[in-house]
Amino acid sequence: MAFRSGTVAVVGRPNVGKSSLMNHIVGEKVAITSSKPQTTRKSTLGVANRLGAQIVFIDTPGIHEPKTKLAKTMVDQSVQIVDESDCVLLVVDVSQPPTLEDERIVQILKARGLGRVVVALNKMDHLRPEKVVAHYEAFEALTSDAVMMYTNALTGENVDKLVDLLIAKLPEGEAMYPDPEFYTNQTMRDMAAELIREKALHHTREEVPHGIAVAIESWEDADPAAAKPLTRIEATIFVERKSQRPILIGHGGRMLKEIGQEARKDIEKLLGNHVYLGLYVKVKENWRDRPQDWRDVGHW
Repeated sequence: MAFRSGTVAVVGRPNVGKSSLMNHIVGEKVAITSSKPQTTRKSTLGVANRLGAQIVFIDTPGIHEPKTKLAKTMVDQSVQIVDESDCVLLVVDVSQPPTLEDERIVQILKARGLGRVVVALNKMDHLRPEKVVAHYEAFEALTSDAVMMYTNALTGENVDKLVDLLIAKLPEGEAMYPDPEFYTNQTMRDMAAELIREKALHHTREEVPHGIAVAIESWEDADPAAAKPLTRIEATIFVERKSQRPILIGHGGRMLKEIGQEARKDIEKLLGNHVYLGLYVKVKENWRDRPQDWRDVGHW
């Protein structure tokens, strides 16, 4: 049987489980997850190796109606990735009927051909039994030529079947990344910054998360010869408004301390050694609408 290898764009509206599904298939935490919409801001590459195949996932920012310059750039990036990929994995929340956002995304995909699209009917565990037929038929009517599979990204139910559908859409050819240990193109600094942002998202109220960004200010690698190797990291969490800074810091610095403790544990798992993590909070007014500020806050 011929080897298959290619790229799969992971698309869908915000908060339908795109990152969780990709992480499960890849077997590593490639993308951070959160219940907050628009968690993914930059396309993230994750490589999954299977017998006779290699799937190169590109997790895209959720396609949505943009309200800031950053959001518009994110949506434009997602559409470009769709155009350049061999296959598209459309993730939807099957516990709800198709939304206007789902319909908008499908229209974008339809213009490019639904024959290379696989639909993950995700969050099947939240689908009420009396709605199974109605919701399935609604998504089937919406996506026509695409193949569909019920999935649960958290438990892995039907995910192997979904992977088989994706592999069947990939072209024949050699692995794009021959190293079996390679699973993402992100640097350790990138991943550490995202882990800090993930914890900040988990701890903040609705008005804060969209304006959070994290930049690694300094990184001192651990000395492998030391009795207890320690990586020293200093990072800044940026917010958009002055009123958001005390929310993130919390009373007596309590919230920032919790964010730091949780992020440090995950970064230690990532690096395999002890970590000192120093966190600071700064205000960068309206940075999402100021492209000249994006690099300063850790974007591009």
